[in-house]
Amino acid sequence: MDDIQLPSWRHVFKLDPDKEISDEALDKVCLSGTDAIIVGGSSGITFDNTVDLMARIRRYELPVVQEVSDLDAVVPGFDAYLIPMVLNTTNPDWLVGQHQRAIEQYGYMMPWDLLIPEGYLILNPECTAAKVSEAKANLTKKEAVAYAQVADKLMRLPLVYVEYSGAFGDMDAVKAIRTAMSQAFVIYGGGVTTVEQAQEAAEAADIVVVGNIIYEDMAAALATVNAVKAVAIEDNI
Repeated sequence: MDDIQLPSWRHVFKLDPDKEISDEALDKVCLSGTDAIIVGGSSGITFDNTVDLMARIRRYELPVVQEVSDLDAVVPGFDAYLIPMVLNTTNPDWLVGQHQRAIEQYGYMMPWDLLIPEGYLILNPECTAAKVSEAKANLTKKEAVAYAQVADKLMRLPLVYVEYSGAFGDMDAVKAIRTAMSQAFVIYGGGVTTVEQAQEAAEAADIVVVGNIIYEDMAAALATVNAVKAVAIEDNI
C-alpha cells in the first residue's frame, strides 16, 4: 500500500468500464488533480471493457487501481487491486467464498504484493451492489459501526469502504465509523454530486470517491476535487 501512497489520498474518481466516456471527458478527469482513479463497477464488467479503459487511463501519470468484482475481468497492469470483502452480506460467498476459489485457481500467479483487501460495507438497500451481494444494507448506525470494527480490529483490514452507491449517505454514520477505527482508513462512496456534499463527505471520511456524476455533469464532478482537498480532516486514528 505504501508504494502507491494510498494513505495520502483524499479524492478519487471511480470509472465504470461498462459506461462510455469520451477521450475529452477522460482527459478532464485524469488532469483534474484527483489523487487516483479506481476502475470498477457492480455489473457489466468484462475483461475487454476493463483493459480498454485501463489502457486509456495509462496515458496519464496518476495511480490507477482495479476494484475486483468479477474474477474473469481481472486485468494485469494496474498499480494495485482492491479486493472487496462484503462485511454485511448474508451470503458468505461475498466474504470469503469467491476469494477462496480465486486463490485455489489462480493463487500461483497472483501479485500478492499488489492486493489490498477492503472491508466493504454497503448501506443503500436499493443499489445494485447490495442486491448482487445479498447485503443486509438497512443497518442502524450502531450496527454499521460494529461491522466496521470487525474489519478494523478483528480482521485488521487496511480499508473500510462505506458504500451508498447512487445515494448520498448518512454522514453522521460515516463519522462514527471513522472515529471508531484504530488503524483502517475509511473510504466513502455514493451520491456525491455537489461541492457541499463533497465537503461533508471529506469531513467524515479519509478518502472520498466520486463516480456517477462524471457521466451526468462533468463540471460538477470536477468541482468536487478542490472541495474535498480544501477540507482538513481531524485525525482520529
